[in-house]
Amino acid sequence: MINMVQNAKDQAAALAMAAYQAAVADGTLPAAEVKTAPVEIPKDTANGDFTTTFALAASKALRQPPRSIAQALLDHMDLAGSYFASAEIAGPGFLNFRLGDGWYAGVCEAVEAEGAEYGTGDGLKGQKIMVEFVSANPTGPMHMGNARGGVLGDTLASVLAACGADVTREFYVNDAGHQIDKFAHSIDARYRQLIQGEDAVAFPEDGYQGEDIRDLAKAYYEQNGDALLSAPEEERLEKLAQFGLSVNLPKMKSDLERYKIRYDNWFYESSLHESGYVAETVELLAARGWTYEKDGALWLRTADILRDHYRRAGKKEADIEKLDLKDDVLRRANGFYTYFAADIAYHRNKFAVRGFDRVINVWGADHHGHVARLKGALDAIGLDGDKLDIVLMQLVKLLRDGEVVRMSKRTGKAISLSDLLDEVSVDAARWYFNAKPETQMEFDLGLAVREDSENPIYYVEYAHARICSLLRALGEEGVSVPGRADVSLLTGETERALMKQIAQFCEAVRLAARDYDPSYINRYLQELAGCFHRFYTACRIRGEEAAVRDARLKLADDTRVVLRNGLKLIGVDAPEKM
Repeated sequence: MINMVQNAKDQAAALAMAAYQAAVADGTLPAAEVKTAPVEIPKDTANGDFTTTFALAASKALRQPPRSIAQALLDHMDLAGSYFASAEIAGPGFLNFRLGDGWYAGVCEAVEAEGAEYGTGDGLKGQKIMVEFVSANPTGPMHMGNARGGVLGDTLASVLAACGADVTREFYVNDAGHQIDKFAHSIDARYRQLIQGEDAVAFPEDGYQGEDIRDLAKAYYEQNGDALLSAPEEERLEKLAQFGLSVNLPKMKSDLERYKIRYDNWFYESSLHESGYVAETVELLAARGWTYEKDGALWLRTADILRDHYRRAGKKEADIEKLDLKDDVLRRANGFYTYFAADIAYHRNKFAVRGFDRVINVWGADHHGHVARLKGALDAIGLDGDKLDIVLMQLVKLLRDGEVVRMSKRTGKAISLSDLLDEVSVDAARWYFNAKPETQMEFDLGLAVREDSENPIYYVEYAHARICSLLRALGEEGVSVPGRADVSLLTGETERALMKQIAQFCEAVRLAARDYDPSYINRYLQELAGCFHRFYTACRIRGEEAAVRDARLKLADDTRVVLRNGLKLIGVDAPEKM
């Protein structure tokens, strides 16, 4: 809850405003309506630790040069009791602040007071948020896109929860519709081929060709023999589909648990159909005039919905017409509802039935065209489509020694999540897949298993283990982490840089939640590990005078806490030995 970076920004802004009011009171500056200017951290901290553009922003209203205003502010500024040791003017009128001992002590005190809670906040308190991710078709093994989406969704849920939100993790099980029908026909063909011979049974042209389908057919045959061969086709397909799901879904759950992903809810598409909720949702769209019949099918006026949406957003009519908008089928001529109809019903359920304030879906970039259509459909049934946020992630390219990898060494098949976790550690997989969602990523299998500073996950975990090793060694000498230490003794460049980086953790978590980009945590941890390694190289701890030793030891232990907290957010272990 204690964000020392934000506290410093707020205090610098307040000091600038108080100085302005003091300057107005004695007639140095004219009275005018001026706003509190933002306070930022300068790119080059040689210019100060925090800076405000107050003087530049107020120049027009006060009709004075920014530097003159800045000088007046400086002359009327009282830093006594503040976080800042000094303030100075730079450039055209920037007012730069330099931090004092009190702020650095406050950083360490915040870590010590909050411990495992350090880095959390309450900015999203009261918000009920669902994160739906992976939601892979249960018709085959999970692939690299699922592996990436799994980590992004899971870590995003963690940072949202760390910011105070009430978060639900959900997996949407597509156990109905066309893909399950195709799944059933594929297993059925392989089952009958086992009994009657491959030449006797044609395999569906659009069937699933994977070896996993052969394995399912063989497993069913070994358990039940050929008894199903004489059953009516509809019964046979239903039983084979359910058998396939009974094997694949537990495997998905176990693979995801191995990957440290646990869902609060597994929501089955079939429940929407069986309850009549899909039909009810389609009727709601029809009642609002958004559907029409054509060629025996029921269509959604998607093009009209999107035109309305884009007009309200201020898009030009000529630009809208260039979009080649098309309508969508909701119910086919054979009476079956489409996947899109079920998807609208599913998202209606999230908002209207379960009452989520915001819903976040992690999807592959190939779903880009589906985003506006689904948001528009939610608007059309009277819900707010803008409360649905979609995180689109790019493809994954697996490399080994610079060469693209497509097949598993172990199985000789396309690499699945399970195969990947046989090659690299779960921690390495989670670290690397937690990259910026909108960038295409290259996962280097060779780098992921290296034990040197070139491998970022090793570099970060080693920093934590190094601190734990130091604590053990000192403990054997009778030296333990002190309850309190004099942080004002830590005036060296690497010591101050490390404390500043510790303070940035709260900001990294906040930004990760704000931008739906949990890779902020990875980048933060790499920088923190780098700051610690530089500090440890430059500053002796063992054998140092007791007061300095205790202060440095306290700082090292605070770093350990923050490393552990950050690694926990991305679902990675913080090892004590390496």
